[in-house]
Amino acid sequence: MDGTIDGNLSNVMSKVERAARKAGRAPSEVTVVCVTKNVDTKHIKEAIRAGMRVFGENYIQEAKEKIEKLRKNNLVWHFIGNLQKNKAKYAALLFDVIETVDSLELAKELSKRAKKPMDVLIQVNIAKEKTKAGVDVKHLDKLVHAVAKLENLRLRGLMTIPPYYENPELSRPYFVTLRRVAERINKENIPGVSMRDLSMGMSNDFEVAIEEGATIVRIGRMVFGERPEKPGKRPPGR
Repeated sequence: MDGTIDGNLSNVMSKVERAARKAGRAPSEVTVVCVTKNVDTKHIKEAIRAGMRVFGENYIQEAKEKIEKLRKNNLVWHFIGNLQKNKAKYAALLFDVIETVDSLELAKELSKRAKKPMDVLIQVNIAKEKTKAGVDVKHLDKLVHAVAKLENLRLRGLMTIPPYYENPELSRPYFVTLRRVAERINKENIPGVSMRDLSMGMSNDFEVAIEEGATIVRIGRMVFGERPEKPGKRPPGR
């Protein structure tokens, strides 16, 4: 990183392009979600001036303040944190995409609260980590079929957070698994379900994720630098 948000974003986009080309994909197939957890509006505005339009937040209250302040900028907001059912009513009003649906109860609440059909992804806990949210792969099909029947939700794909590794190659099997699961679901041709989006890959492993089919990568640290985190936590957009 060169120390400026503009320079950091330029570096990220160059890496996205190289990874996509390496995989025989068009760079335009990949959306970079700029993760703004613990980032103030001043620095978010710098990212906007650098051309970013898609942003991700982990917490409802923090996001609410930023989204209201930046409402005139015509941005797209993804919720990428652990969403509790009692916060669904706020998430449905604030965000354009919810990436972390992991239960039918949460999905029903979002559908009930949404003012118009909204895009959602189902979070899959491939590694079965107890510290992370997400549905187990073996229960995924049942949830997909149930969410497909909800009037105000459009199921657009899957999201995952693999275990953290210093070596990004160790994340590859998790990305491969998510892609294969999505391909299998697509073959079922479930009405109202599209597996067009795979949200996988963060600052340390997004290039590998793109090589394995990611259409959404969540980048925070590489853009804004290190930010204070809660002890023992690794957020979905790191």
